[in-house]
Amino acid sequence: MNLKEKIIEKLLFFCSLVTVLTTLGIIGVLLVQSFHFFSKVSLFDFLTDTEWTPLFFRKRYGILPLLSGTLLTTLIAMLVAIPLGLTIAIYLSEYAHKTVRNIIKPLLEVLAAVPTVVYGYFALQFVTPFLQHFFPGNTLAGFNALSPGIVIGIMILPLISSLSEDALYAVPKSLREGAFALGSTKFQTSWKVVFPAAFSGISVSVILAISRAIGETMIVAIAAGQQPRLTFNPMVPIETMTTYIVQVSMGDVPHDSIEYRTIFAVGITLFVITFILNNISFWLKKRYQEVYK
Repeated sequence: MNLKEKIIEKLLFFCSLVTVLTTLGIIGVLLVQSFHFFSKVSLFDFLTDTEWTPLFFRKRYGILPLLSGTLLTTLIAMLVAIPLGLTIAIYLSEYAHKTVRNIIKPLLEVLAAVPTVVYGYFALQFVTPFLQHFFPGNTLAGFNALSPGIVIGIMILPLISSLSEDALYAVPKSLREGAFALGSTKFQTSWKVVFPAAFSGISVSVILAISRAIGETMIVAIAAGQQPRLTFNPMVPIETMTTYIVQVSMGDVPHDSIEYRTIFAVGITLFVITFILNNISFWLKKRYQEVYK
Protein backbone atom coordinates (compact mmCIF):
# COMPACT_ATOMS: atom_id res chain seq x y z
CA MET A 1 0.00 0.00 0.00
CA ASN A 2 1.53 3.34 -1.05
CA LEU A 3 1.57 6.53 0.97
CA LYS A 4 -1.35 8.11 -0.92
CA GLU A 5 -3.66 5.18 -0.18
CA LYS A 6 -2.64 5.18 3.48
CA ILE A 7 -3.49 8.87 3.78
CA ILE A 8 -6.89 8.30 2.15
CA GLU A 9 -7.57 5.34 4.47
CA LYS A 10 -6.66 7.36 7.57
CA LEU A 11 -8.79 10.27 6.38
CA LEU A 12 -11.83 8.03 5.85
CA PHE A 13 -11.29 6.44 9.26
CA PHE A 14 -11.07 9.90 10.86
CA CYS A 15 -14.34 10.95 9.22
CA SER A 16 -16.05 7.82 10.52
CA LEU A 17 -14.59 8.39 13.97
CA VAL A 18 -15.90 11.98 14.06
CA THR A 19 -19.47 10.81 13.52
CA VAL A 20 -19.17 8.13 16.22
CA LEU A 21 -17.60 10.53 18.74
CA THR A 22 -20.22 13.19 17.97
CA THR A 23 -23.01 10.71 18.65
CA LEU A 24 -21.35 9.57 21.88
CA GLY A 25 -20.88 13.20 22.93
CA ILE A 26 -24.57 13.99 22.38
CA ILE A 27 -25.63 10.91 24.33
CA GLY A 28 -23.18 11.77 27.11
CA VAL A 29 -24.51 15.32 27.51
CA LEU A 30 -28.10 14.09 27.54
CA LEU A 31 -27.33 11.41 30.12
CA VAL A 32 -25.37 13.69 32.47
CA GLN A 33 -27.89 16.52 32.41
CA SER A 34 -30.84 14.14 32.64
CA PHE A 35 -29.22 12.47 35.65
CA HIS A 36 -29.16 15.83 37.44
CA PHE A 37 -32.80 16.37 36.54
CA PHE A 38 -33.99 12.94 37.68
CA SER A 39 -32.04 13.26 40.90
CA LYS A 40 -34.59 15.93 41.86
CA VAL A 41 -37.66 14.76 39.95
CA SER A 42 -39.13 11.28 40.23
CA LEU A 43 -38.94 9.26 37.01
CA PHE A 44 -42.34 7.78 37.86
CA ASP A 45 -43.91 11.25 38.12
CA PHE A 46 -42.16 12.29 34.90
CA LEU A 47 -43.71 9.39 33.02
CA THR A 48 -47.17 9.36 34.63
CA ASP A 49 -48.09 12.92 35.67
CA THR A 50 -50.66 14.54 33.41
CA GLU A 51 -49.49 18.14 33.85
CA TRP A 52 -46.38 19.88 32.53
CA THR A 53 -45.82 23.25 34.22
CA PRO A 54 -42.09 23.53 35.05
CA LEU A 55 -42.06 27.27 34.21
CA PHE A 56 -45.01 28.11 36.50
CA PHE A 57 -45.17 28.71 40.25
CA ARG A 58 -46.91 25.35 40.78
CA LYS A 59 -44.38 23.09 39.12
CA ARG A 60 -45.37 19.74 37.61
CA TYR A 61 -43.09 17.60 35.49
CA GLY A 62 -45.32 15.12 33.68
CA ILE A 63 -44.15 14.48 30.12
CA LEU A 64 -47.51 13.07 28.96
CA PRO A 65 -48.96 16.40 27.68
CA LEU A 66 -45.88 17.02 25.52
CA LEU A 67 -45.84 13.39 24.40
CA SER A 68 -49.50 13.46 23.42
CA GLY A 69 -49.00 16.66 21.40
CA THR A 70 -46.04 15.14 19.59
CA LEU A 71 -47.86 11.90 18.84
CA LEU A 72 -50.97 13.76 17.70
CA THR A 73 -49.17 15.87 15.09
CA THR A 74 -47.16 12.83 13.99
CA LEU A 75 -50.31 10.74 13.58
CA ILE A 76 -51.97 13.44 11.47
CA ALA A 77 -48.82 13.75 9.37
CA MET A 78 -48.65 10.01 8.73
CA LEU A 79 -52.35 9.89 7.79
CA VAL A 80 -51.50 12.43 5.09
CA ALA A 81 -48.09 11.17 4.00
CA ILE A 82 -48.46 7.37 3.95
CA PRO A 83 -51.47 7.04 1.57
CA LEU A 84 -50.27 9.83 -0.73
CA GLY A 85 -46.64 8.75 -0.62
CA LEU A 86 -47.30 5.10 -1.38
CA THR A 87 -49.79 5.95 -4.13
CA ILE A 88 -47.27 8.28 -5.76
CA ALA A 89 -44.51 5.67 -5.40
CA ILE A 90 -46.58 2.95 -7.06
CA TYR A 91 -47.66 5.29 -9.84
CA LEU A 92 -44.09 6.37 -10.59
CA SER A 93 -42.75 2.82 -10.43
CA GLU A 94 -45.50 0.88 -12.20
CA TYR A 95 -47.62 3.24 -14.28
CA ALA A 96 -45.73 6.42 -15.18
CA HIS A 97 -43.71 6.74 -18.37
CA LYS A 98 -39.97 7.05 -17.80
CA THR A 99 -40.03 10.69 -18.90
CA VAL A 100 -42.84 11.50 -16.48
CA ARG A 101 -40.97 9.70 -13.70
CA ASN A 102 -37.80 11.67 -14.37
CA ILE A 103 -39.76 14.92 -14.11
CA ILE A 104 -42.11 14.25 -11.18
CA LYS A 105 -39.63 12.58 -8.84
CA PRO A 106 -37.16 15.52 -8.71
CA LEU A 107 -40.07 17.93 -8.29
CA LEU A 108 -41.29 15.94 -5.29
CA GLU A 109 -37.84 15.94 -3.76
CA VAL A 110 -37.80 19.74 -3.96
CA LEU A 111 -40.33 19.67 -1.09
CA ALA A 112 -37.59 18.30 1.15
CA ALA A 113 -35.41 21.34 0.38
CA VAL A 114 -37.98 23.91 1.51
CA PRO A 115 -36.97 25.41 4.91
CA THR A 116 -39.21 24.20 7.71
CA VAL A 117 -39.81 27.76 8.90
CA VAL A 118 -41.49 28.42 5.54
CA TYR A 119 -43.69 25.37 6.12
CA GLY A 120 -44.51 26.72 9.57
CA TYR A 121 -45.74 30.06 8.33
CA PHE A 122 -47.56 28.34 5.48
CA ALA A 123 -49.43 26.28 8.09
CA LEU A 124 -50.19 29.33 10.23
CA GLN A 125 -51.08 31.86 7.53
CA PHE A 126 -52.72 29.68 4.88
CA VAL A 127 -53.69 26.19 6.04
CA THR A 128 -55.26 27.21 9.36
CA PRO A 129 -57.44 30.03 7.89
CA PHE A 130 -58.41 27.72 5.03
CA LEU A 131 -59.46 24.93 7.42
CA GLN A 132 -61.38 27.35 9.65
CA HIS A 133 -63.87 27.84 6.80
CA PHE A 134 -64.84 24.16 7.22
CA PHE A 135 -65.21 24.41 11.02
CA PRO A 136 -67.83 27.07 11.80
CA GLY A 137 -68.18 28.65 15.20
CA ASN A 138 -64.44 29.02 15.85
CA THR A 139 -64.16 25.33 16.70
CA LEU A 140 -60.70 25.31 15.11
CA ALA A 141 -58.37 27.53 17.13
CA GLY A 142 -55.80 29.81 15.53
CA PHE A 143 -53.10 27.53 16.94
CA ASN A 144 -53.95 23.86 16.62
CA ALA A 145 -52.51 20.43 15.91
CA LEU A 146 -54.40 19.81 12.66
CA SER A 147 -52.77 22.30 10.30
CA PRO A 148 -49.14 21.67 11.38
CA GLY A 149 -49.83 17.94 11.22
CA ILE A 150 -51.06 18.24 7.63
CA VAL A 151 -48.10 20.40 6.64
CA ILE A 152 -45.62 18.01 8.29
CA GLY A 153 -47.25 15.27 6.22
CA ILE A 154 -46.58 17.32 3.08
CA MET A 155 -43.01 17.94 4.18
CA ILE A 156 -42.19 14.25 4.74
CA LEU A 157 -44.00 13.16 1.57
CA PRO A 158 -40.74 12.96 -0.45
CA LEU A 159 -39.22 10.62 2.14
CA ILE A 160 -41.96 8.05 1.68
CA SER A 161 -42.62 8.52 -2.04
CA SER A 162 -39.00 8.66 -3.18
CA LEU A 163 -37.57 5.89 -0.99
CA SER A 164 -40.59 3.64 -1.57
CA GLU A 165 -40.37 4.21 -5.30
CA ASP A 166 -36.71 3.21 -5.23
CA ALA A 167 -37.64 0.00 -3.39
CA LEU A 168 -40.45 -0.78 -5.84
CA TYR A 169 -38.30 0.01 -8.87
CA ALA A 170 -35.63 -2.41 -7.60
CA VAL A 171 -38.01 -5.38 -7.71
CA PRO A 172 -36.96 -7.61 -10.64
CA LYS A 173 -39.08 -7.40 -13.77
CA SER A 174 -39.34 -11.19 -13.80
CA LEU A 175 -41.79 -11.03 -10.87
CA ARG A 176 -44.02 -8.66 -12.80
CA GLU A 177 -43.81 -10.77 -15.95
CA GLY A 178 -44.66 -13.90 -13.97
CA ALA A 179 -47.73 -12.21 -12.48
CA PHE A 180 -48.87 -11.02 -15.91
CA ALA A 181 -48.35 -14.53 -17.29
CA LEU A 182 -50.71 -15.87 -14.61
CA GLY A 183 -53.40 -13.42 -15.70
CA SER A 184 -52.95 -10.68 -13.09
CA THR A 185 -53.94 -7.14 -13.96
CA LYS A 186 -51.59 -4.17 -13.59
CA PHE A 187 -53.29 -3.21 -10.34
CA GLN A 188 -53.12 -6.74 -8.91
CA THR A 189 -49.46 -7.05 -9.87
CA SER A 190 -48.60 -3.72 -8.29
CA TRP A 191 -50.32 -4.32 -4.95
CA LYS A 192 -50.11 -8.10 -4.54
CA VAL A 193 -46.72 -8.88 -6.06
CA VAL A 194 -44.47 -5.84 -6.32
CA PHE A 195 -45.58 -4.13 -3.10
CA PRO A 196 -45.00 -7.18 -0.85
CA ALA A 197 -41.64 -7.81 -2.53
CA ALA A 198 -40.53 -4.26 -1.69
CA PHE A 199 -42.09 -4.20 1.78
CA SER A 200 -38.78 -4.03 3.66
CA GLY A 201 -37.70 -0.89 1.83
CA ILE A 202 -41.16 0.66 2.11
CA SER A 203 -41.35 0.01 5.85
CA VAL A 204 -37.95 1.60 6.36
CA SER A 205 -39.06 4.72 4.48
CA VAL A 206 -42.24 4.98 6.59
CA ILE A 207 -40.38 4.64 9.89
CA LEU A 208 -37.79 7.15 8.74
CA ALA A 209 -40.63 9.55 7.95
CA ILE A 210 -42.18 8.94 11.39
CA SER A 211 -38.85 9.77 13.04
CA ARG A 212 -38.63 12.93 10.95
CA ALA A 213 -42.16 13.96 11.92
CA ILE A 214 -41.54 13.35 15.63
CA GLY A 215 -38.39 15.47 15.54
CA GLU A 216 -39.88 18.35 13.54
CA THR A 217 -39.50 21.66 15.37
CA MET A 218 -40.26 24.86 13.49
CA ILE A 219 -43.62 23.91 11.99
CA VAL A 220 -45.14 22.97 15.35
CA ALA A 221 -43.36 25.83 17.15
CA ILE A 222 -44.98 28.35 14.80
CA ALA A 223 -48.42 26.84 14.14
CA ALA A 224 -49.31 24.46 17.00
CA GLY A 225 -49.05 26.77 19.99
CA GLN A 226 -47.33 26.49 23.36
CA GLN A 227 -50.03 25.05 25.58
CA PRO A 228 -49.07 21.63 26.95
CA ARG A 229 -52.26 19.67 27.43
CA LEU A 230 -53.08 15.99 27.54
CA THR A 231 -55.49 15.76 24.63
CA PHE A 232 -55.95 14.11 21.27
CA ASN A 233 -58.25 16.85 20.01
CA PRO A 234 -56.55 18.29 16.89
CA MET A 235 -58.65 21.49 17.03
CA VAL A 236 -57.00 23.04 20.09
CA PRO A 237 -53.53 24.47 20.78
CA ILE A 238 -50.96 21.93 21.96
CA GLU A 239 -47.25 21.82 22.63
CA THR A 240 -44.82 19.21 21.38
CA MET A 241 -41.54 18.11 22.92
CA THR A 242 -39.47 19.95 20.33
CA THR A 243 -41.50 23.14 20.77
CA TYR A 244 -40.85 23.10 24.49
CA ILE A 245 -37.11 22.71 23.93
CA VAL A 246 -37.14 25.77 21.66
CA GLN A 247 -39.25 27.72 24.16
CA VAL A 248 -36.84 27.15 27.06
CA SER A 249 -33.64 27.42 25.02
CA MET A 250 -34.60 30.88 23.74
CA GLY A 251 -36.00 32.10 27.07
CA ASP A 252 -34.50 33.58 30.23
CA VAL A 253 -34.34 30.37 32.25
CA PRO A 254 -31.07 30.10 34.28
CA HIS A 255 -28.83 27.40 32.83
CA ASP A 256 -28.13 25.63 36.11
CA SER A 257 -31.75 25.44 37.20
CA ILE A 258 -34.00 22.42 37.27
CA GLU A 259 -36.28 24.21 34.81
CA TYR A 260 -33.48 24.43 32.25
CA ARG A 261 -32.54 20.79 32.71
CA THR A 262 -36.07 19.79 31.73
CA ILE A 263 -35.04 20.24 28.08
CA PHE A 264 -32.46 17.47 28.48
CA ALA A 265 -35.05 15.18 30.04
CA VAL A 266 -37.35 15.89 27.11
CA GLY A 267 -34.42 15.48 24.71
CA ILE A 268 -33.46 12.05 26.02
CA THR A 269 -37.12 11.03 25.76
CA LEU A 270 -37.03 11.98 22.08
CA PHE A 271 -33.76 10.10 21.70
CA VAL A 272 -35.24 6.92 23.21
CA ILE A 273 -38.29 7.13 20.92
CA THR A 274 -36.19 7.56 17.76
CA PHE A 275 -33.78 4.85 18.93
CA ILE A 276 -36.68 2.42 19.30
CA LEU A 277 -38.02 3.39 15.87
CA ASN A 278 -34.61 2.84 14.27
CA ASN A 279 -34.38 -0.61 15.83
CA ILE A 280 -37.86 -1.45 14.57
CA SER A 281 -36.78 -0.29 11.13
CA PHE A 282 -33.68 -2.49 11.27
CA TRP A 283 -35.75 -5.48 12.39
CA LEU A 284 -38.35 -5.01 9.65
CA LYS A 285 -35.68 -4.70 6.99
CA LYS A 286 -33.93 -7.84 8.23
CA ARG A 287 -37.20 -9.75 8.66
CA TYR A 288 -38.84 -8.97 5.31
CA GLN A 289 -35.91 -8.25 3.01
CA GLU A 290 -36.05 -10.29 -0.17
CA VAL A 291 -32.84 -11.25 -1.98
CA TYR A 292 -33.15 -11.88 -5.70
CA LYS A 293 -30.52 -13.44 -7.89
